[in-house]
Amino acid sequence: MLRRMIFWLAVLSLGVAAAILALWLIFPQPSTDGRKADTSPGLAKESWLAMSLAETAALHPGKSGVTELASGADALSSRLFLIDQADASIDAQYYIWQDDTSGRMMLKAMLAAADRGVAVRLLLDDNGIPGLDPILASLDGHENIRIRLFNPSTVRRPKYAGYAFDFFRMNRRMHNKALIVDGAAAVIGGRNIGDIYFEVGDTNFYIDLGAMAVGEVVADVTAEFDAYWNSASAIDASAILTASPSNALAQLSAPSETVSKDAERQALARYEAFRGRILSQPPAFEWTDIKVIYDDPAKGLGLATDEQLLVSQFRTVAAGARSHTELASAYFVPGREGVEYFSRLAQSGLRVRILTNSAHANDVLIVHSGYLKYREALLEAGVELFELKRLGPVRERSFDIDVQDVAGSSSASLHAKTFASDGNQIFIGSFNFDPRSVLLNCEMGMMIDSPRMATRMAEGFDRSLALAAYRPQLRDDQLIWLEALPDGTEIVHTTEPGTTRIQRVFLRLVGYLPIEWLL
Repeated sequence: MLRRMIFWLAVLSLGVAAAILALWLIFPQPSTDGRKADTSPGLAKESWLAMSLAETAALHPGKSGVTELASGADALSSRLFLIDQADASIDAQYYIWQDDTSGRMMLKAMLAAADRGVAVRLLLDDNGIPGLDPILASLDGHENIRIRLFNPSTVRRPKYAGYAFDFFRMNRRMHNKALIVDGAAAVIGGRNIGDIYFEVGDTNFYIDLGAMAVGEVVADVTAEFDAYWNSASAIDASAILTASPSNALAQLSAPSETVSKDAERQALARYEAFRGRILSQPPAFEWTDIKVIYDDPAKGLGLATDEQLLVSQFRTVAAGARSHTELASAYFVPGREGVEYFSRLAQSGLRVRILTNSAHANDVLIVHSGYLKYREALLEAGVELFELKRLGPVRERSFDIDVQDVAGSSSASLHAKTFASDGNQIFIGSFNFDPRSVLLNCEMGMMIDSPRMATRMAEGFDRSLALAAYRPQLRDDQLIWLEALPDGTEIVHTTEPGTTRIQRVFLRLVGYLPIEWLL
């Protein structure tokens, strides 16, 4: 009986292996062998952006200018403004690009730029572009637009069928987010392209943080883009997508269920107000030192060494904290190494404060299971934890959160990935403190020497989070959550706030599964 079982298991294994091999042969990954390197021309010195910044930049040789983009409205408007001002080149790199109001506004702006002669390069993670194949194929046919897809599925319908025979490649995604215009200005941060990230329309939205940078650092962001653009994981869209027989670009302006005209009018009104404000009074950039850190794109194929990973660079630049450190991460799954790292910081005398989503606010509930099993160990080590409530209207998108209405029934949740130390230095980027960001997804960000921005984040923890977040604590060896109310009273929760019994059982059970590396 046992021999028969082993025999049939061997037959089944051989059958699966044969099927996978056959699918690899039927749907091969296009080769990039022999493709010539294609790099940015760099700073377009005669462009409007470069000339408008030249005088100020000359006063700060060797430095970079930066200003934060806290609100979703400003985050979208700043991108549209830069694209509209582009004279020479646009490079854009995103994990998700949604086919919705803001997604189409961005594509239309890029198409208009290409029509006036601007060279556009668009690098998109293939997992994050559902429904856009026809539009992207048509855009790629424009003489001034080139599109590449990162680790694409060679099966387009259904796309995720590619995971069945190429899982280990397709499970590695490009989570980077960057927009570079004329080699003169760059926007980075945690936001993808979509209404939920820019607070467009009556939809759920994310609290996030990004930055616009000019000066020396733009060349480093460009170098990051070029490295990914020329990597073996970046495949020409023309080798993957089938061109539409009709002009799919007409869809960009055609009525669509995914685009709300009211939301578009709202976004355009915000943009016009932003544009008028910028043209009449340019942003006051803070001129300082900025270091761009990112995973080597070899990570997209599982070939990066430890030294080539962002997390190694991050530990090096963040190791100088002496007094206090603040971390905000939408998906916080520290793992054993992370617990040891933050525990060492706390036990060395640093005040360590970490903000993540509560179970109620987390848009990917299963990720919370990877956090909760480390929560008590962090608390025992002296780490202070904050779990963001599901917020009501939040007027100021920063860590100085307006919590006038924290009703727990609306739709704002944390999406930022930010780290500050000693009120001197701040990281803004795409890196979540979870196993996917460490091991699988490609990530990027900027370490900014900015006492103003770092102190503002610390002050946000001091002032705002008392009302905006639950405070998990250990009391008599029992885990409790403290919830402060606007009237000065306090509620003590003895179970995970905002969850049902079924959800709590689910989270505990999932926590026992060996899937943490996927979270």
